[in-house]
Amino acid sequence: MNALPATTRHGGNDQASRCAICENRPMSTPKQDLHRYLHVGREAVLWKLDGLSEYDVRRPLVPTGTNLLGLVKHLASVELGYFGDCFGRPHGVALPWWDDDTEANADMWATPDESRDEIVALYHRAWAHSDATIESLDLESAGRVPWWPPDRNDVSLHHILVHVATETHRHAGHADIVRELIDGSAGLRPGNDNLPDREAAWWANYRARIEQAASSFRPS
Repeated sequence: MNALPATTRHGGNDQASRCAICENRPMSTPKQDLHRYLHVGREAVLWKLDGLSEYDVRRPLVPTGTNLLGLVKHLASVELGYFGDCFGRPHGVALPWWDDDTEANADMWATPDESRDEIVALYHRAWAHSDATIESLDLESAGRVPWWPPDRNDVSLHHILVHVATETHRHAGHADIVRELIDGSAGLRPGNDNLPDREAAWWANYRARIEQAASSFRPS
């Protein structure tokens, strides 16, 4: 399979595992293609929260603190900024974690007084605002990213769509890893995990074979 999105880390060989966004579709415009990839990434990120406890959606699983609910909070903020502020389309949402006097990475985790429902609702609100911007502007429409260096902060909607879709899929990949560390769940989307359909024993043997191959390069 060619050109899988960033959320896909494993590949199946059977036709049924083919990613929906890679299937043959009617002719579409470049803007529709970019918008569709953005939406697939959004859905993948939210899916990773399904069925988890409040603790599991919040807890950090790697030394840099990456956690599932924090990724949603961050991406909601990203969309509001790039598809709102950058195109003169105010979103009217307070984002205190982006204030100048706020600690670093405050947008990357949920505080105890921020509920899962609130953060997910914020992401949906960001989608609606972003979608309105995308639908109302042409790809060539000009914008400006005030937090980028002056020599490259003049942008187009095309540029920002590529940027945000790429960032969303990058974080969807992070979410896939974090979810697997929590309960072993992995995959692209409900109904199509894009993984070979094998039992736990096969996966254990598969991992052992990879470890064995890697061990041949272990420093002595």
